[in-house]
This record gives sequence, C-alpha cells and structure tokens, in this order.
Amino acid sequence: MPIFDNLAKAAKDFFVEEGEAQPAAASATRPLPATAPTPAFGPGPAAFGSPAAPAVTQPEQRHLDHISGLLAGDGKDFVAYMKMVKSMAASGLNGPILYQTAFNAFTAVTGLDLPTLLASAEQFETKLTADRNKVLERHQEKLGEIRIPNAPPGPIVQLLGQEQQLQADLADLSRQLEDKRQLLLTTQQQLQQERLKAQTALASYELASAAAAADLHAHKQAASSFLVR
Repeated sequence: MPIFDNLAKAAKDFFVEEGEAQPAAASATRPLPATAPTPAFGPGPAAFGSPAAPAVTQPEQRHLDHISGLLAGDGKDFVAYMKMVKSMAASGLNGPILYQTAFNAFTAVTGLDLPTLLASAEQFETKLTADRNKVLERHQEKLGEIRIPNAPPGPIVQLLGQEQQLQADLADLSRQLEDKRQLLLTTQQQLQQERLKAQTALASYELASAAAAADLHAHKQAASSFLVR
C-alpha cells in the first residue's frame, strides 16, 4: 500500500541522515500516553518589570543555532525521535498512529524503551529551562536590574550610570539657577530701595536749596530797595 511505502521511505531517510543502520521490523510495544502541552519555563520578561517586548515575528539565526546546539544529541534520544515523527508526518501519518509507528521504528533501531525515551525528553526540558533562566538573568543584568558579581557592566548599565549622573548634574544646576534667581530678586529689590532713597534725598535737597535760594533772593531784593546807597 502507498502509505506503508511512504512510511518505510521516511524511516529509511531518517536513519540514513542520522548515520544509523536501517530499521528492523517494528516490534509491538504499548501505546504512548496522550501528549500534553509543554509547560512554560520560568517567569516571563514581564515578571521582572521589563518594558513591553517589541513585536518579533521571526527569531534571529544566532538564537536558532544556539537552541539547536542545546538540542544536539547522539541520535538515540527524544530529539531524534521527534525528527522521526516529523519525517513520518510528512508521509501522511498523524495522531496516535503517527507517534506509535514512529516509536516502534525508533525503538527497533535504538533499543530504547518508553521510560528511557521520556526521561530523555525531561533532560532536554531541564536543559532548555536552565539555559533560559541564565539568559533571563543576563538580560536583567544588561538592563541594570540586578548585578552579577565579577561581570563587567554592559552598554545599558553604563548609559544608565551616565543618565543618572546627568540627572544629578541637572538637578544641581537647577538648584544653582534657583539660588541665582533669588539672589537676583534680592539685588533688584535692594537696587530699587537705594534708587528710591537717592531720589528722596535729592528731592529733599532740592526743597531745601530752593527755599534757601528763594529766601536769599527775597532779602536781596528787599535790601536793594530799602537801603540807601
């Protein structure tokens, strides 16, 4: 039947790619339990008070390569089994039949039983969790939220320090400006008082001088008129 021909080809292509021998006839084993969604590993970025993450629709190649390195195995582990499942899925299989058939073929070649296979999956989950926690810690350190001992400060931490210093300088300049403004106001008030004082003194002098001049002029006129030459 065509589906079994495709299945055989998929299994053959998989093991040739992995450098393994061709699989023997699949042996009957007990079915795999229903798969459950993989739980999230560790707290998300929002838990650390980080700003909203930018919209990223495609991971960078360097991150894909890093994750691929974490999932690299010896060809006799759960990651290798996943590759076989994906290869057989391309041949038209799906659901429980897909996973059971892939397991039968996989265990026939590797000799792994189900508990060992699932333990391998847990090991990879643990590895991914530990790596993600490490990356999140480094991300926090980059943002200046935590300090990792003996780790040199990154660009964000350095810029954060410069920002804080500039803010402190600006606050100090603001205080100095306010002090100068108050000093200017006081000086202007003193200047106004001194000008008023000077103007008042001049007005008083003008009154005294005018009175004396008028008195002198009046007596001079009287003397000139009444006294005999």
